[in-house]
Order: sequence, then structure tokens, then C-alpha cells
Amino acid sequence: MSHDIARQVLETEANAIRNLMENIPEDFDPAVELIAGCAGRVVFTGLGKSGIICRKISATMRSTGTPALFMHPAEAIHGDLGMVTGNDLVIAISNSGTTEEILELLAVLRRIGISLIAITSNPDSPLATVADLHLDVGVRREACPMNLAPTASTTASLALGDALAMAVSVKKGFKEEDFARLHPGGKLGKRFLKVGELMHSGDQVPRVTADAAMKDVIYEMSRKALGMTTVQDDAGRLLGVITDGDLRRLMERDPDPLAHAASEVMHKGGVCIDADELATAALKLLEEKRITSLMVCDGEGPLKGVLHVHDLWGVGLF
Repeated sequence: MSHDIARQVLETEANAIRNLMENIPEDFDPAVELIAGCAGRVVFTGLGKSGIICRKISATMRSTGTPALFMHPAEAIHGDLGMVTGNDLVIAISNSGTTEEILELLAVLRRIGISLIAITSNPDSPLATVADLHLDVGVRREACPMNLAPTASTTASLALGDALAMAVSVKKGFKEEDFARLHPGGKLGKRFLKVGELMHSGDQVPRVTADAAMKDVIYEMSRKALGMTTVQDDAGRLLGVITDGDLRRLMERDPDPLAHAASEVMHKGGVCIDADELATAALKLLEEKRITSLMVCDGEGPLKGVLHVHDLWGVGLF
């Protein structure tokens, strides 16, 4: 019995979305244009279950580059209307299109000249007729066996809201980099971190001169704790790199390892990467070269910094 009810509910809601796919509202394209061209915020309003759907769609809009917020219609007419500015656009969701609190709010919005998009299942409703644009979700029966609880209508409204958000994001040229910028704490955001954001720079960079004694090299490597040091000329240009592996090999083959200068032990140059490269590119280069540090260089100019594999581990890149 329960399985039969579940199938009936899911089938009814699936049909609601299929109906939207086959009958995309006539005002959909104009609505995308209006939202994409909005100079202010997109303000969603709805009561009850529709209000919950409004919150979700506004969150999706925000995460895809469109400033959006939710405004409770009852709270709006008791002071929260102050959050709406003249450049904003209001999207109201009401399946019946007759919600009193929303209609009362819209009378005020109309007086101050705010543009309005209505999402309902009743194109003849007061809300649909007063709006600048109307998007008909086309739900004539809920998935609720009693045809009472908002189910198919909220599912269809949510799907239509997602379709709006995605169409607007494409219209505005929203890219992966933009999504990452708005989600810096997520995995995608980390993928778009730049080398320059993670590298060690300034006094954090271990550096010695070409004529530095090996005891000074060892001291600098210990002090900066990156397992290596750069060898630079007086202008800060990279001459070479000495790693802790180089020191171990020197001590194995030479009875007097401290008798050397840095220039005698260093590897000339170094594996370099630009500060504007993605951290993912740096990780790939480290893995290909089987090394732990990259020099951050820009042509023949001074060394900009050093990126260590631990810097990538620290942000959870892998």
C-alpha cells in the first residue's frame, strides 16, 4: 500500500515537471532578460511552503552570480519592506495566486514602481494579472491524495526556479571561476586557487648568496623549514636551489662537506612556475618532477616566492 502511494506521488510530481518541459511558460525568456538586467537584487517572496521554495531558489541565484534574497510577505508589510530598493525586482510565488499577504504586499510594491514576476498555477488569478510577467507552472492537481498539501506545485515551482537561475547564469556569462570565487570553502574553490595565493614570499623564502658557506646554508634551511634554500644574486634573481637531499648526498661523498660554498652544491636554476598558474597545475608539476618545491618566477626578474607541497596539502587540494 505504501509503495503504491509513493509511486503515485512520485509519478504526479514527475508529470508536473514533464508538463513544464513540454510547456515552458511564454514569459520565460522575458523573465530571464529581466532578471539578468536587474541593477539591484532579486527579491523572492512567498508564504508557507512557497516561502521555503523561495528561499532555496534565492540561494541558487546567489551561488550562481545573481544577488538575491528572501522577504517574508507578512513581515514585509510590517517593516521589512525597507529591504527593497527601487532597483530591485520581486518574484512572488503562490500556487493559487490568491495569497492575501502577497496581494497586500504587491499593492505597495506597485505604488513604488517595483517590477514583478509571478509564479503561479492560475493565469487568471489576481497575482498573475497584476504582474509584469507571469510564469504558469501548470499544476492542476497536487500529489497529495486529498489534493491539499502543496507537493507537485512546490516541486514544479522549484524546478522552474532552478531553470530560471541556470538560464540567467548562462545569460550573464557565469563561469566555473566565478562559481569557485563564491564558494571559496568548497572543493571547486580550492581547484581555482592560484600559486601566488599559496606561495611563501618575502622573508618566508629561504635564500643565500652564491658564496655563502655551507654552515650558513644549513642554518637558513633549518630556520625557514622548507627542506631547501634558494641561491640568489644581489638583484634577487634565482641562481640555483639546494635541497636537504643535496646536503645528504654531499655528506655521503665528501669528508669535509662544510668546506664548500653554496654555488658548488646548488642545482643551477630550478623548476619554476608563474604566480598566476592554478594550484592544480603546480601539483601536477610537482608530481611529474618528483620534487617538493617550486620556484615562483616571472621571466628573468627577481624570484617571487617558493611553493612547497605542504602548502597544497594545507588547503586540502589532495
